[in-house]
Amino acid sequence: MIFTRLIQKYNTPAPRYTSYPTVPLWENNVNSTAWDDLVSKAFSLYGKEEGITLYIHLPFCESLCTYCGCNKRITKNHGVEEPYIDSLLQEWKKYLKLFQEKPRLAGIHLGGGTPTFFAPESLQLLLLTIMESSIVLENAEFSFEGHPNNTTKGHLRVLFELGFDRVSYGIQDFDESVQKAIHRIQPFENVKLATEQARELGYTSVNFDLIYGLPYQTKETLADTFEKVVMLSPDRIAFYSYAHIPSSFPAQKSYEHHLPSEFQKRELYEFGKQKLKEAGYVEIGMDHFSKKEDPLFLALQNRKLHRNFMGFTTSPSKILLGLGASSISDIYLAYAQNEKGIDSYQSAIAKGDWALTKGHRMTEDDLLIRDFILELICNHQAEVSQEIWGTLGEKQVEQLAQMQEEDLLDLDGNQLRVTKDGVLFIRQICKIFDARLQSQTKELIFSKAI
Repeated sequence: MIFTRLIQKYNTPAPRYTSYPTVPLWENNVNSTAWDDLVSKAFSLYGKEEGITLYIHLPFCESLCTYCGCNKRITKNHGVEEPYIDSLLQEWKKYLKLFQEKPRLAGIHLGGGTPTFFAPESLQLLLLTIMESSIVLENAEFSFEGHPNNTTKGHLRVLFELGFDRVSYGIQDFDESVQKAIHRIQPFENVKLATEQARELGYTSVNFDLIYGLPYQTKETLADTFEKVVMLSPDRIAFYSYAHIPSSFPAQKSYEHHLPSEFQKRELYEFGKQKLKEAGYVEIGMDHFSKKEDPLFLALQNRKLHRNFMGFTTSPSKILLGLGASSISDIYLAYAQNEKGIDSYQSAIAKGDWALTKGHRMTEDDLLIRDFILELICNHQAEVSQEIWGTLGEKQVEQLAQMQEEDLLDLDGNQLRVTKDGVLFIRQICKIFDARLQSQTKELIFSKAI
């Protein structure tokens, strides 16, 4: 009953903290000229030693998945591939001019949309061009998101030969009723085949994305999903909370009367978490699970886990460059996001301009709070330095004390630790330290925290 009251209390909108400040609170004080200078400075400070990581957004999908909040365009016209790749490579060349030397490439992640919408030959052209203009580090992490229905052996082989050894399949749920509601029909046989083919070729890590809180989802349907998941034994699992924001994604209105209640949703999370534990998976940071022999778990044990817009990683690189429509770049000193519209993105790039639509130059306080929040999310504990205490108001200090009384966190002097029960509420704990959000007077749209 007490925990039920806590869910009622804390199941309110909160950022996911893939960045700090969160995107709606950026000051938008980065123009193209400033971006040139900031990238050059960041590369000089961090890129030469740690290397850089690339996120490449490939936004096309052949059909709409109604749960999805990603930036995408629905089309069956594969004629869009070549001009879009040309734009990506033109954008990459602009960065190369700023570096003034071959960059050290620490990682690439292909996201979408559906990266496997693109033909293997198209992906090969894109990636070979980037790699030939870089020094690929020996321990570079190359990964991509694949749709089990259209990730062919050709895709897997071409990417593997380029150094990709990690693939993430968007499963969400295996139940037919759930799949129909969210318009993501993918039979178990397709997932099994895509998983087996990846392993046969030599992929060392297969990740499954799963979602709890979907329409028509129950503990019974989730039990069947996890039984199938365990059968395929992925190396990593992301178990996300479904974000219901029909004001931003109107297609979600079609099933909003068939969603589990907030209490049922929490039960689904706890049920799924228990199933993962029974299968030998351990919780990594927030929403992620891995086998104990996985590098993510080893990084967690050694307190070397990192997190960026792509999720949890073992790569310490401070420079993540986003290529493509809507991509976000994080160069530690600043953030920037490209135009979401594919046409406007390509038009800007064709003119030789950056396609930036918003950005944020980090202040000293931003960097301080960012590092603290990331430490809290990655390791569920962090030191509350005097500088961090100085960013908190009286209200926030009271909220911390209240959460300690509720056994959601333990604050011993300057050491803050999130308790086992508190992990479910970690976004709300981070929110206390979000100085920019706390000072806001207007209401911002975020998904509910649970």
